Amino acid sequence: MRATARQEQQPVADGAARVVVVGAGFGGLAAMRKLARSGARVTLIDRNIYSTFQPLLYEVASAGLSGSDVAYPVRAVSHRHGTGFRHGELATIEPAARQIVLADGARLGYDYLILATGVTAAYHGVPGAAEHSLGLYTRHDAIVLRDRIMAGLERLSLTGPRDEVAVTVIGGGATGVELAGSLADLRNIALANSYPEIDRARVHVSLIERAPALLAPFHPALREYTRQQLVKRGVDVRLDAAIAKITCDQVLLADGTALPSDITVWAAGVAAPAGVTGWGLPQAAGGRIRTGPDLRVTGHGGIFAIGDIALIDDQPLPQLAQPALQMGKHAASQIHRLVNGQPTVPFRYRDKGIMATIGYRSAVVELPHRVRFHGTLAWLTWVALHLITLLGGRNRLTALVNMSWRYLTWRSGGGLIVGDDLTAGPAQPSTTGAAVSAGRRQPPAG
Repeated sequence: MRATARQEQQPVADGAARVVVVGAGFGGLAAMRKLARSGARVTLIDRNIYSTFQPLLYEVASAGLSGSDVAYPVRAVSHRHGTGFRHGELATIEPAARQIVLADGARLGYDYLILATGVTAAYHGVPGAAEHSLGLYTRHDAIVLRDRIMAGLERLSLTGPRDEVAVTVIGGGATGVELAGSLADLRNIALANSYPEIDRARVHVSLIERAPALLAPFHPALREYTRQQLVKRGVDVRLDAAIAKITCDQVLLADGTALPSDITVWAAGVAAPAGVTGWGLPQAAGGRIRTGPDLRVTGHGGIFAIGDIALIDDQPLPQLAQPALQMGKHAASQIHRLVNGQPTVPFRYRDKGIMATIGYRSAVVELPHRVRFHGTLAWLTWVALHLITLLGGRNRLTALVNMSWRYLTWRSGGGLIVGDDLTAGPAQPSTTGAAVSAGRRQPPAG
């Protein structure tokens, strides 16, 4: 049955531009905040009623945080800034009429449109990858992965000593490194007391990277430190290893090696969701939306694209939170300039540094001006920055309590958070926000 289209025209104040922002991730929220301060009439749209803090999804997947710790209600943040919120999913764009159509048939008019919908996994044509691997791009992904891992441990607790569980993480970016390190810590620290009947040698964690090193954006010394720390934690790190095929219980490498894998996690690349093709906008590599230097979509003066979904001509950007934040603010500034009859200016990314955690008391930090450090200080810096940038005071408090409880009680059998959310139903590919990419494990650094 076809839904009846309906117009949801927002009331407009005299002289106020109607701006629709699609996506409540880092970039979308940054744009919304700045636009609200400029007096624009803003409507924020997202397929979820919450915004997910993707940098901590690996903590949810490894039973360190609950799903609610990394989710914040979008209505609360939009209300705080005096903007509207519409729960829905973008279906099509009608640039000539300056309106969008949502999946439920509703139509919203706009003067300017900002697309910050994020991306989903790119499997690079690897047979079986989509069917037999799990992602870590959404809150739902993290909960499903956590429950699969816990179910595997429960199975081991009931079977003979010859049974094993193997988790394979594909992709040596920050997502893969952080997840592999956290799972290794779970096995090495928590297993003995939570599951005393399981010999930790029966739990295997592997990390596979096609490139010759982990964490490609980092300095070589930090990459090597990361590899050494993972190996020290018992992670089977395989570099220069291309994937030939993934099955329900194996990862087959291009050199013919067959790795047993009960749980395979894909963290090796991103692409635009399939629905982007229906928007009728110019697309570049991986289906991402092509924009000009000012972030306006090529050939569409009133439409901006920001975050991972955007590909700026001649300016490739790292898929991190900081570029998305800066792009969101820049798009908002350009709309303000256009409303006031001023020309737009090109976007310029300002590198504020990158960081990644490897496990308990181990992380790497690289800042501008050749400032680099690792170890406990880097780990404490990482923890502090992530807690500070979480949305909502409640989330900061509960995340602090849960993470502290995890590291303080793991050795005595506590610290595992399980069963706080339902995992029934199909996994949803992430299309919200600017923090869903496999490389996007960074909150704003400063």
